[in-house]
Amino acid sequence: MRLLLLSNAKREGAGYLEWAQPLFADFMAASDVRSVLFVPFAGVTSTPDDYTEKVRLAFQPLGIAVEGIHRAADPAADVRQAQAVLVGGGSTWKLLRDVRALRLLRAIRQRVLAGMPYAGWSAGANLACPTIMTTNDMPICDPGGFDALGLVPFQINPHYLHGNPAGFKGETREARITEFCAMNPGVWVAGLRECTGLRLENDRLSLVGDGGDCRIFRQGTEPFELAPGSDVQFLMDD
Repeated sequence: MRLLLLSNAKREGAGYLEWAQPLFADFMAASDVRSVLFVPFAGVTSTPDDYTEKVRLAFQPLGIAVEGIHRAADPAADVRQAQAVLVGGGSTWKLLRDVRALRLLRAIRQRVLAGMPYAGWSAGANLACPTIMTTNDMPICDPGGFDALGLVPFQINPHYLHGNPAGFKGETREARITEFCAMNPGVWVAGLRECTGLRLENDRLSLVGDGGDCRIFRQGTEPFELAPGSDVQFLMDD
């Protein structure tokens, strides 16, 4: 499998997905990808056309065309023909609902297991996990179940923020992930800080990006940090 799973799209002072362009360029070039099929269904307040156009402009400097799957007469057929699939961020709940309604979970999973590159950020990274249960998003709709693509055996928490802002007395992100681990023993969770991600290439998983360390959780294991460039293959081995 070939996966690029990123925490976020935006960075202060930079254009949309600009921080990730070198990661996308290298990842797509490894398979000579010239066109990607974009899944815009995580968008809620923007139309699929508007979301696709924003991503198209972000990929234009890379020489990679972007086609929105929402325009397809037969979305599953387009997945079967795609050079790569790209899944955007937004509402993980709506994303899973719409992908399931179009019967795309099986289609995407089969192609990725056969070698088609898959890249996504935020909700798109969540979708690659066994479930969407470690998303940060409010459940604004019923996705018809939590099971997702299951391309990796661990969970991702995008936009991971350690601690709380001054004056905020609610549970920390770490506390919420600890609760998940208590209810799901044996499952690793990778807390991806902004401008970081995970890349799976030649059956090896590594931490990429320049946004800092990744925080790792599992029931019975003290949470720990891994620096960019670290080999995180153990997440795939369990």
